[in-house]
Amino acid sequence: MSVWFVTGASRGLGAEITREALERGHRVIATARDASAVLKAYPEKPEGLLAVDADVTRPEQLARAVEAGLAEFGRIDVVVNNAGYGLVGAVEETSDQAARDLFDVNVFGVLNTLRATLPALRSQRSGHVLNIGSVGGFATAPAVGVYGASKFALEGISEALHGELAPLGIHVTIIEPGGFRTDFLNSSSIRFEPATLPDYAAGAGPVREALAANDGLQPGDPVKAAKAVVDITEAAEPPLRLQLGTDAVERVEAKLALVRRELDTWRHTSVSTAI
Repeated sequence: MSVWFVTGASRGLGAEITREALERGHRVIATARDASAVLKAYPEKPEGLLAVDADVTRPEQLARAVEAGLAEFGRIDVVVNNAGYGLVGAVEETSDQAARDLFDVNVFGVLNTLRATLPALRSQRSGHVLNIGSVGGFATAPAVGVYGASKFALEGISEALHGELAPLGIHVTIIEPGGFRTDFLNSSSIRFEPATLPDYAAGAGPVREALAANDGLQPGDPVKAAKAVVDITEAAEPPLRLQLGTDAVERVEAKLALVRRELDTWRHTSVSTAI
């Protein structure tokens, strides 16, 4: 039995991960900005669920949530950084405030959660950090560049964290989902910046339209995704990255192929700069 700390646990993938962990007999400190939303998501009141208020942009709330979890369960074994949201808009169209608000949750919210939870994992010399990123954090696209940038940042944090925590017996995995049939594409989880510049209609427009039309039609099953996420915490050697969904695998493969082609094409220029 492990103790999980999950942010954004009231809906979407966070809710499914929480449910899967509970069904396997684990304990879960399930956080959301409003803990009542967590309780509403689990009306059956499963054993082992502790719902706690915690806005990831408020370090003092996260500290209290960790304290409550440790008082209830005595330890924390798995940290799931799931809280976050999407943003659609061409890079130039995205306002400074919208970009900063996004990074406050998707990046600084993760850092706040890590600062709150890692002392417990370090003291135990064991644990697993799961950062819920996106395939868009490995291969982004027009109209989602700033959102992709927030998930690219999470990739960099996770890679460094992996090296820092491995000597302490703590695993780190970044999850890279493709499209899953959650509420991510509706107004509760994604924000659209106004399309104000006609020049971007050709580049960003089709992606805007596809995202708006795809809500409820995503190819991925969030229940199966949650099972895969919980599965890797039981592996002796979990991966640094885990793609979820055929679409995610295809996009990563295409990006790797593009990088290889460009590396080979321009290798002579790259290596010509040595002293």
